[in-house]
Amino acid sequence: MNIFSSLISGALQIAERQVSSVLKLLEEGATIPFISRYRKEATGGLDEVAIEQISLQNERFTELQKRKDTILSTITEQGKLTTELAQRIADTWQSTELEDLYLPYKPKRRTRAEVARQRGLEPLANILQAQREMDIEKRAQQFLKGDVASVEEALQGARDIVAERVSEYEGARNTVRRTFEREGVITAKVIKGKEEAAAKYADYFDFSEPLRRCSSHRLLALRRGEEEGFLRVSISPAEDTPCMERLTQFFLRREASKACAQQIQIAVQDGYKRLLKPSIESEFAALSCEKAEVEAVRVFAENLKQLLLAAPLGQKRVMGIDPGFRTGCKVVCLDAQGVLLFNKAIFPHPPKSDLVGAGQSLQQLVTRYEVEAIAIGNGTAGRETESFVSSLHFDREVTVFMVSENGASVYSASKLAREEFPDQDVTVRGAVSIARRLMDPLAELVKIDPKSIGVGQYQHDVNQMLLKRSLDQTVINCVNAVGVNVNTASQHLLIYISGLGPQLAQNIVDYRAQKGPFKARKDLLAVPRMGAKAFEQSAGFLRIAGAKNPLDNSSVHPERYALVERMARDLGCSVSTLVSDGKMREKLDVKKYVSAEVGLPTLTDILKELEKPGRDPRQALEAFSFDPTVRSIDDLREGMELPAVIINITNFGAFADLGIHESGLIHVSQMADRFITNPAEVVSIHQHVRVKVLEIDRKRNRIALTMKGL
Repeated sequence: MNIFSSLISGALQIAERQVSSVLKLLEEGATIPFISRYRKEATGGLDEVAIEQISLQNERFTELQKRKDTILSTITEQGKLTTELAQRIADTWQSTELEDLYLPYKPKRRTRAEVARQRGLEPLANILQAQREMDIEKRAQQFLKGDVASVEEALQGARDIVAERVSEYEGARNTVRRTFEREGVITAKVIKGKEEAAAKYADYFDFSEPLRRCSSHRLLALRRGEEEGFLRVSISPAEDTPCMERLTQFFLRREASKACAQQIQIAVQDGYKRLLKPSIESEFAALSCEKAEVEAVRVFAENLKQLLLAAPLGQKRVMGIDPGFRTGCKVVCLDAQGVLLFNKAIFPHPPKSDLVGAGQSLQQLVTRYEVEAIAIGNGTAGRETESFVSSLHFDREVTVFMVSENGASVYSASKLAREEFPDQDVTVRGAVSIARRLMDPLAELVKIDPKSIGVGQYQHDVNQMLLKRSLDQTVINCVNAVGVNVNTASQHLLIYISGLGPQLAQNIVDYRAQKGPFKARKDLLAVPRMGAKAFEQSAGFLRIAGAKNPLDNSSVHPERYALVERMARDLGCSVSTLVSDGKMREKLDVKKYVSAEVGLPTLTDILKELEKPGRDPRQALEAFSFDPTVRSIDDLREGMELPAVIINITNFGAFADLGIHESGLIHVSQMADRFITNPAEVVSIHQHVRVKVLEIDRKRNRIALTMKGL
């Protein structure tokens, strides 16, 4: 059993048996998607979020153990490690407590207290702390030697040592910590002379709020303003907080001599203001920032998940249009597999308007390439292009969609895009990306750095390693939740499949290019470097459309094929009949197939998959149209009701696309007629909503919206 199982169980409130099973599977090389999907009996049905949290906590405790080992080694080398201290270090699993225990033994730079020790004043500091000396100044004269020229210098050095001890005393640190927790206030002031340049931080020019109530987005905004040199931010208890009184009680003895008591009070006050308070302030600044970052990353990951799992159009013949004014609109035609068939530029807008020629070109292309849908980028000239295309008459029914361009330019200029389309320029690549996003958002968006997709909250201000890990895992979870067609998936999409990775994904692509499409899942074992473990982890997420065995196009894992075949035999039918005949499946008594390895959770998943093998868990795509009368912020009026699309969700609300350059904000207080704390309770990315315009700030291009009563 993993030594951290009990600790992780307590931290996450998950049964220790479940935690142990997850850790064992992870140590054996199982991936998070595989564990959550195919090892439900072992984990008690934990989802990928819980499994990831267990993995993160295990890493945290592992790092903490390494830190303990370093601390124990350092204190041992100093000859100061006692049995009691060693036990306390062994027992603590809180990094703050661990560092407090280590602080008195931590190698120090040249502090004032260290200088005083080198001058031989530590004995005087001990006398001060004993607080029995009636004439401390007379006693201090015994220490006038070397660099210590006066009684005041001697006493100052002794006080410096006491002040450092005050700042390092665990009880004192916890007292100040509790004060910060209860009464800490975060304040911000604009730096004089920078008011105009810092206009976007106007809400924080004279800001004050209890730290415990300061939301993550405000904390990150404050820190960004501080980083950019516009704001001065501090965290401190209220001025009337009796923190000094509490600290003095730790260090001032009741029977203390008056002379020593005065010196101790000065030292405690100095230790608090110069050392302890700044140290705890830095600690709380870091902790509050860390919490805000974790929350921002969580919001980003949830938004990314919704975006990646957006409804796909599916395998249709699509025309993609990357709109523009001066340079024209780049048009591409793709087949149902997303292969580029044709591209050209048209000029339906000023300054080079050729409405007739542009219209005829599109009509001819729709006919020639049997186009079923048109995807138009929502950037510059997007609404104008949509209006132009919608005015045309085609020889077939063609649905027009507006598609987000966020990140398309990043993809167009990427190495991956150059490899896919070495003979095309960036505009063609951009139009292809727009068209493919309509067909399958997941397959296309995995090619783009998630930070460029436009659904984050202060993503450039948070811990980049934490962000990357969270977003990478989100992409992995989404790709595996949907599954991929192994005969059409790109190498870049296959990378994210459980158990694969860059090299094995490339080997699969190379193998099918040389040998032709895979006909059965077991054929994957012939791919170079596809060992038993990689096959176990990946096979259930790889689909083979049109395979002889219908299970090869399902999420039923090959390790359970024999079980399904047994079900079919018991019913006197083939696996294909079991898949196609719902009435036949109703005859199954699933409890009959429960075993030590397979429980009801897995059997339930198998039956659900047999109902619709290879089903796509994503919703069906719906067409959407903006208000045709609204083209810019100048067309908006307060009280207007409009259709909108949710494009980003934060903790304080959601941003909605109105079909103009500026998006509108629906504050969390304006999302529902009931009280809500989390916008995700009400809206999701790409959701179609109706909104009412509350307020328009044309100077700052800000639009306030409401969903109440609509």
